[in-house]
Parts: sequence; C-alpha cells; structure tokens
Amino acid sequence: MKALVLKNPQELDLEDVPTPHIGSGEVLIRTAYAGICGTDRDLYLGLPGSAKADPPIILGHENSGRIAYVGSQVTGLAVGDNVAVDPNIYCHQCNYCRSGKPGLCSHLSAIGVTRNGGMAEYFSAPAEVVYKVPDGVTLREASMMEPISCAVHGVNLMALRPNQKALVIGDGFMGQLFAQILQCYGLVQVDLAGISAEKLALGRRLSNIHATYKTDCETLPVEAYDLVVEAVGLPATQAQAIQACRRGAQVLMFGVGAPDAHFTMNTYDIYQKELTIKGSFINPLSCMDAISLLESGRLNISDLISHELKLEQVPELMEGKIGETTKALVTFPN
Repeated sequence: MKALVLKNPQELDLEDVPTPHIGSGEVLIRTAYAGICGTDRDLYLGLPGSAKADPPIILGHENSGRIAYVGSQVTGLAVGDNVAVDPNIYCHQCNYCRSGKPGLCSHLSAIGVTRNGGMAEYFSAPAEVVYKVPDGVTLREASMMEPISCAVHGVNLMALRPNQKALVIGDGFMGQLFAQILQCYGLVQVDLAGISAEKLALGRRLSNIHATYKTDCETLPVEAYDLVVEAVGLPATQAQAIQACRRGAQVLMFGVGAPDAHFTMNTYDIYQKELTIKGSFINPLSCMDAISLLESGRLNISDLISHELKLEQVPELMEGKIGETTKALVTFPN
C-alpha cells in the first residue's frame, strides 16, 4: 500500500509499505480521509505531540474510513462499517486511568504519533477506539471527530451557564470550532479574536458571532469576559486571555505552546479576581459527544475545510508551499 512515512524530522517520503497485520482485538480500516493539524506539523519538525514520536512513523491521527477486516475477538463492528477513530489509546492500568482521568494516562499511545496512522491507504486500530459513523454524517465530516472531541473536552472542563460572555482567541480551525461549540452549549455571547480578516469573516458567516477583533490592529476588551478560550499557544495571546477576564472568570489554555515557552501574569489578579485557569489535553471520553454534534447538523464543518490534498502533496503543505489553510484533508480514492 502507499503510505507517507516520516523518516526523520522534515523528511516525509511516499513509500510502498506492507498492509498492516491486525491483532484479535483490532480492525483494519481503509482510509477515506486524514486530517492534518498543527500536531502533525510539530511532529514533522521534531517536536512532541500528545506523546513522543519516534521515526520512522506514518502520521495521521484525524481519520475516517471503512472497515476492511475485523479481528477474531471484535464485536459490534463489521466489515463495511463507516467509522471514525479516536487516536488515543489508554493503558487502563495506571493511577490516572483508574481514577477517571484517562487523558493523563502514564502510558498513553496514539495512532499517528506512537504507532502508524492514517496517512496511508490502510491503517489498524484497537476496536475500543473505533466509532461507527451515523447515517447522515459523511466520512469527510467524520474525519473531524477527533478535533471536535478535543474542543468538547475543553468545554466540558468549564462550568458553563447561559448568561456567560465568552471570547475565543484564535481564528484557526480550533478557534472556529470552539466558537461554534460554545454556541451549541447555549452561551449568550461568543466573540472571536485573531489576525486574519478572512478567517474572522468566515467565523461571522458560519457562527452567530457577536463581535470580532483583529488583534494586530485592534485592542481586546479588558476585564470583559466570563470565559476565555486561548486557542493559539503563544505567550502574547495567553497574556491577552488573562487580561480579558472579569472577576470570577475562567480561562481555558487550549493552544499548544512551545515546550520552553513562558508568559507573565499578575498573581494578584488571579487572587483578587478569583480566576480559574485550566489546561486542556487531548479528548478523553468526548468522542460520543463529538459524533452527536456532527449528527445534529449544528456544526458547520464543511466550510472550515479549505484544502483537499492527495497524499503526495502533504510534504508541500508541511514546507509551507501551499499557502494559508484553515483545515486541510488528505483524501483517498474509494
């Protein structure tokens, strides 16, 4: 089969590799779509993702497809089923898994990070992380189950009420998802901030955004929001998130920062405002909610997908030769 193999940092090769063998509790999936996210680019550059990737490895952790083969011990899944896959595989034995926090698993592995993923014609997955796609949800949309579930997990960490005003900092794919999902959860006002006029306009078109802010030429409101989602991962935007909080506010630090990055905050503000600051890592126990949001039709995913690429075009994207994207998918012929 054809697969895109990360041989070394910044070295992606299209190769013929053997079709994966599967264990008794696994399924073999013929890939339909593989999303490309910032984590893939980090891994391409040699940075860590949800776990450390050791090349050679086939990337691709946002995957959908059709089951081609099922292991002898698999129940509830069958050849021909349309499925989406949660890439994160937990050990179920460590203290975190046993105390209801599997997302912090001490032995986390991940499809497309620590084991071969979906940038190939076929990939394998444990049956426990494979979800059937409901009728009415396309495989194109279903490939976005993983990023949607990551946003859902972040939202679920917050204490939400309908009268809250929220700001999402970051106009990329994840920021746009957060803006839509927060509205699905019933918040009275959701604002969006970013640096791209085109993406802010896209957010206004796809969501019931109250206000947008172009942060390279506009100042964000100070002490104005009950909830701020930071979906960029830069020290400057993390500091902006704190400054935008009113008393009693919550901040979700979702954007993936560089491992050695730091930002400065006023500790008295945290004390005096009673701020709650939380991090959000991967997507534990959130895939069913993500699928339900897709099935409801309340999320506009299709218009957030800006590029559909062939497998051999992915290196060009990683090298920055394709231009600005909101979301890129690798498509596979069926």
